Amino acid sequence: MSARLHDPAHSSALLLDRLRTSPPLVQCITNTVVTNFTANVLLAVGAAPAMVDIVGEAGPFARIASALLVNLGTPNPQQRDASREAVAAAREAGTPWVLDPVAIGALPIRTALAHELVEFGPTAIRGNASEILALAGGGAGGRGVDAADTTEAAAGAAAQLAARFGAVVAVSGPVDLITDGTRTARIANGDALLTRVTGGGCALGAVTAAFLATSDDPFEATVAANLVYTVAAELAAEGASGPGSFAPRFIDALAAVDGATLAERARVAGSVELLEDATAAAGAVA
Repeated sequence: MSARLHDPAHSSALLLDRLRTSPPLVQCITNTVVTNFTANVLLAVGAAPAMVDIVGEAGPFARIASALLVNLGTPNPQQRDASREAVAAAREAGTPWVLDPVAIGALPIRTALAHELVEFGPTAIRGNASEILALAGGGAGGRGVDAADTTEAAAGAAAQLAARFGAVVAVSGPVDLITDGTRTARIANGDALLTRVTGGGCALGAVTAAFLATSDDPFEATVAANLVYTVAAELAAEGASGPGSFAPRFIDALAAVDGATLAERARVAGSVELLEDATAAAGAVA
């Protein structure tokens, strides 16, 4: 492919408008630390959250939801079984779903669960570099939820996962990397304050699920989710005095971001060389 993507800001704006016109119902099986923040983020961007995460309901709901997020941040026994039930139903019903393998690698229960669930063929996989490396079998994980590896170090693992499972893989970092095994995008938008707010990365998985429900092209949808999210982070950081004031500003920014803002701020490319100077200035997404 050519080094520069074809107008990602325009395509992202179209998907954002589509999401807001027909709000997708996003089922979230996510960790207890971030439930409220994740629901508010989905509402702000224009989607409808549904935290349906108990056995006996998770599967039937996954069949009617527009999209599903499975986040392994606090995988208690009930959530583990609900996740298994939901992804099996999603696969049968054709519901797009996102796997967020939080903190896998060093922690045995969630690591085994991530490897089990990925076999059900997620539409997208979202994580930091250490999580993606661990899911691909090439790393020991990071320090809890924090990455110990660089985004570019996980590029090969991301491509391998994409090819093996037919998924789009999004690796969060100072420059986000998104690949479907054939196409690759790098997004240099964002702000480091997003890493100082609980749920900054986890809620991105839910937003990715929401965008997957708006497009037949999972790669395009994942690029749009990351671009909208990181541009909103930049808007929120302007005038924020720290993470405490950033969080509510971020919710407001997600509700306000539009196509004109994306066109003005987007820093997206298909080649890392085009973003060498942007990497140092770009913020990270946990």
